[in-house]
Amino acid sequence: MSARFAELDWCPTPMGELVLRRRWDPTFGKEVYEIKLGDEFLMSSLFTVAELELGRRPLAALEGTGLEVAVGGLGLGYTAQAVLEHPNVSTLVVVDALAEVIGWHERGLIPAGESLTADPRCSFVHGDFFTLLRSPEGLDPAVPGRRFDAVLVDIDHSPRHVLHPGHAGFYQRAGLARLGEHLRPGGVFALWSNDPPDEEFLAALTHCFAEARSEVVTFDNPLQHRAATATLYLAKVGPA
Repeated sequence: MSARFAELDWCPTPMGELVLRRRWDPTFGKEVYEIKLGDEFLMSSLFTVAELELGRRPLAALEGTGLEVAVGGLGLGYTAQAVLEHPNVSTLVVVDALAEVIGWHERGLIPAGESLTADPRCSFVHGDFFTLLRSPEGLDPAVPGRRFDAVLVDIDHSPRHVLHPGHAGFYQRAGLARLGEHLRPGGVFALWSNDPPDEEFLAALTHCFAEARSEVVTFDNPLQHRAATATLYLAKVGPA
């Protein structure tokens, strides 16, 4: 195998073949880590601006200390790292349906894994985020019924482009209302999307939360010689 490319791990999953690979990108002059699920690229370390902003912007809307945060979707760990940069975060629970992805971090195959596993505030939960939302235990089975100051989600490509048909209900009013039940008064929900702002989804958010908006994140894409965009949806629960 060429030193320019290495398949670090491969395994079958119910959703398709999961691959972690590392390659040298001559355009950027650095090593790039990528996760693929079947034919889909889940994440690349080339473009992380939106993932980092997902971890930063929602917390900027919260006051106080001892913030408790949950993240749906571990990936390469950039959102989780951004959350832990916030000095007022006391605990972070990261939920991922793929035990293999959690294992990559714990084994140090992904660069973020070392810092995440070493931080006592951070814990991993192996489970389907959407199933846990519907369960009595909630997002942290170790603390049944636990509520959070912020829940951040980066799992599907967008509310309309999901990785599995079973995820679709989450993006409807009933699913969003259920998500709100896992937040404390004044808590924040944030969602990453690879698509432009979706007015229908934003209307569903507005119906379920006291405040809701979309924000476009713009970043440079030298591979296509243009600016690229992603969308963040931010919604807030009303006060007690």
